[in-house]
Amino acid sequence: MVNDGSVHATSAPGSARPLVIAHRGARSLAPENTLAAARKAIEAGADMWELDAAVTADGELVVVHDDTLERTSNAAQVYPQRRPWQVWDLTLAEIQALDFGSWYQEQDPFGQIDAGNVSAEDLASYAGERAPTLRQALELTRDRGWRVNVELKEQPTDELGRVLVAKTVALAQELGLVTGNRLAISSFNHSYLRAVRRADPRIAIQALTSEAIDDLPAYLAGLGTRACNPMAGAWSPSELRGLAERGVLWNVWTVNDEEEMEQLVAAGVQGIIT
Repeated sequence: MVNDGSVHATSAPGSARPLVIAHRGARSLAPENTLAAARKAIEAGADMWELDAAVTADGELVVVHDDTLERTSNAAQVYPQRRPWQVWDLTLAEIQALDFGSWYQEQDPFGQIDAGNVSAEDLASYAGERAPTLRQALELTRDRGWRVNVELKEQPTDELGRVLVAKTVALAQELGLVTGNRLAISSFNHSYLRAVRRADPRIAIQALTSEAIDDLPAYLAGLGTRACNPMAGAWSPSELRGLAERGVLWNVWTVNDEEEMEQLVAAGVQGIIT
């Protein structure tokens, strides 16, 4: 059976409530793309989380957003000669030796520490937080009966792209996440999505885009999905509604403004990545 790209909400039948999707976990309350951020998102009541998967120098899959490790770890201090600290230039062991938590306390990226919304106990626990492997992230998702959107990050070579797709699909299959609306795979690289579709049509795929795509329903049909994850503002709320009436399923990012959320709910989107 081919999955149309949908991952359905758990709200009552007939409810129009979209999924609340924690962007890189609850990254205002914990360091992004960590298991701590995932656990905080569960505590906050998110329906699922979104994470970013990339390939290390030794072909392992790690959860990290940026191509370089500088922003969210102490890579510059630990490996001063390894600039620019790109994910694909370090092994998994080297990456997991880094501290992916202390920067959050130092930068307070969403002002939630200053606002008193992060406990001293939680804050202390973030020091030394590791970047999880994709396996660890998916195991947490499975074990908590939760759901996940795995974004496949653009890789520097076709070979690494193939590794990323193949290992992500294999992990999802091994952990039993390919059925029951437990997992979706998204990417800005739509060739990765085509490869996922060929590997296992049961897996929901969702096309990420930062700009409008001409004749979107036909474009998505060519990928084998109905789901599109656009940057907020790529289409207006009225355009979103019109395309939804033509069968497009929407998960919009990154939306942290209440008024904008209300407009998207009214437009009938399926998910809000926040």
